Amino acid sequence: MAFELPNLPYDYDALAPYMSRETLEYHHDKHHLAYVTNGNKLAEEAGLSDLSLEDIVKKSYGTNQPLFNNAGQHYNHVHFWKWMKKGGGGTSLPGKLDAAIKSDLGGYDKFRADFIAAGAGQFGSGWAWLSVKNGKLEISKTPNGENPLVHGATPILGVDVWEHSYYIDYRNARPKYLEAFVDNLINWDYVLELYEAAAK
Repeated sequence: MAFELPNLPYDYDALAPYMSRETLEYHHDKHHLAYVTNGNKLAEEAGLSDLSLEDIVKKSYGTNQPLFNNAGQHYNHVHFWKWMKKGGGGTSLPGKLDAAIKSDLGGYDKFRADFIAAGAGQFGSGWAWLSVKNGKLEISKTPNGENPLVHGATPILGVDVWEHSYYIDYRNARPKYLEAFVDNLINWDYVLELYEAAAK
């Protein structure tokens, strides 16, 4: 199926001051659009354009790097926009998610510290993740456009640590961006939706 650039699920000003209109205009309208355009061309050339996005990501991993880069980043960004909302973040998690974070990750404070550390510690471009693997939550980081799908896990939350995601608003202060993301932007309802689907 052809990749399509989704509309943002909020206005371009909705995430300010934690993520600016300018960042969203560049990140969504230019960077994500490029992954869609290039991904469609490369998927067609590889004869994989009829597959689902998840299958294209898995099939191109380790076999077709240009396609994987663009398909992986498209998958990551389709969810990234939904992982944020105005008035998000903080410690008021849905009960089921809160219980899982306590049992699997040692509680919210430890999750927050470890998730931020994963993003801050990713050398160069990449992502930090909260995923379900073998029925348990785990935190990880990946380089470039890679994601937990290709490591046998299902991502339920991810944060983009490519510089284009934060440099306009935070310059080189990546940890400050990650703190703002966790404390003020995470859409925990969407994380719960993905968690329930992955835990089935």
